Amino acid sequence: MKVLIVDDDPVTRSLLKAFLHKWGYEVVIACGGTEAWEILQEPESPSIVVSDWIMPDMSGLDLCRKVRQAQAASYTYLIVLTGKGHKEDVVEAFEAGADDYLIKPFDQEELKYRIRTGERIIKLEQKILELAHTDFLTGVLNRRAFMQRLEDEIHRATREHAPISLILADIDHFKKINDQYGHNTGDIVLQRFARNLSECLRPYDFVGRYGGEEFIMYLPNVKEIQAILATERMRKSVEEMKIILSNSQESIQITASFGIALSCRGAGESVLSIIERADFAMYKAKREGRNRVRTAGKQQEDMRTISKHPLTSLRTT
Repeated sequence: MKVLIVDDDPVTRSLLKAFLHKWGYEVVIACGGTEAWEILQEPESPSIVVSDWIMPDMSGLDLCRKVRQAQAASYTYLIVLTGKGHKEDVVEAFEAGADDYLIKPFDQEELKYRIRTGERIIKLEQKILELAHTDFLTGVLNRRAFMQRLEDEIHRATREHAPISLILADIDHFKKINDQYGHNTGDIVLQRFARNLSECLRPYDFVGRYGGEEFIMYLPNVKEIQAILATERMRKSVEEMKIILSNSQESIQITASFGIALSCRGAGESVLSIIERADFAMYKAKREGRNRVRTAGKQQEDMRTISKHPLTSLRTT
């Protein structure tokens, strides 16, 4: 875990850095509050801050106030380190947004366990956020979390003039699985299907459960032919997957239908419109016999169709 040390005194910075390295933390250094604030605006910024109170450019308490006013997506645990020790000073630090307070000269063991407390709180918050963003059954993003991330990604793609590829996938004849084998088996199928999709994606792609047996995927910076080939690999992987039933040697196999929507460099199209086109393409795949991939152009009437095996043949209908 990253810890940000903020102090204008080089001796104190060096001492804190040595302690934190010994305790296994990754250390980031700032010589004042302004520099610390800039560091905290960066992606993957430190989650714990140990800051001196009195600094020439921005005090530790002013830094605390700015952090709390920013209302960032993730929590920052703030420890104020100072020579002030009166009761009113402690109250002032907490009112400014500090989580903890340590008086100089500090005992290194006391500092260690105060930082450990901050680490536990940060990890607890991360776990709560993970649970809030994850589909309980399958472990992929839930619909709300996926849509939030998708909005951010499409805004980024629009700024960077990058291509957008969105995929909807639906398990074929899923109701028959529930009817024949029961809902416990249906849950296993959903879990294996989600895991299979995730394993086919790149680390920076992401997948979510859109509803029931329907899943949604976003592939950033992917052009049309790449999206088609990637989706066909997923389709084939699902088709070849064998699911062993609980307490039985029997296995079942499933197929899925996929719909792809591509947006030309994110040119002002809404998230809802892109999803609707992916949904249209997916149901076209269903109507044409299932277990296949279909892709949509910008308009529904511009629907483009690929063969079941695009690696060897591409055709437009």
